[in-house]
Amino acid sequence: MAKPNSKQPVKTVDVICTKCKTVLFKYRKGGKGALVKCFKERIAKDFTTSECLCPNCGNTFARDALIRGTPAYKIIGGKATIK
Repeated sequence: MAKPNSKQPVKTVDVICTKCKTVLFKYRKGGKGALVKCFKERIAKDFTTSECLCPNCGNTFARDALIRGTPAYKIIGGKATIK
């Protein structure tokens, strides 16, 4: 399978918890689509203390996964959104 594009996007978005509206991380997202997965190498600034858990409410917003051979977070539907 193809690797994700090595040239990272310039535009950053805030990934927020939908339950408590806490910023989870700043992510370099490419394209206009919905947030389905977050490659770990594209996270610009991480505000979480433990992987896949919201630091404020403790909500699990993603699962650890290997997508196209690259470590990533697979976002659980409706648990996290972009702003």
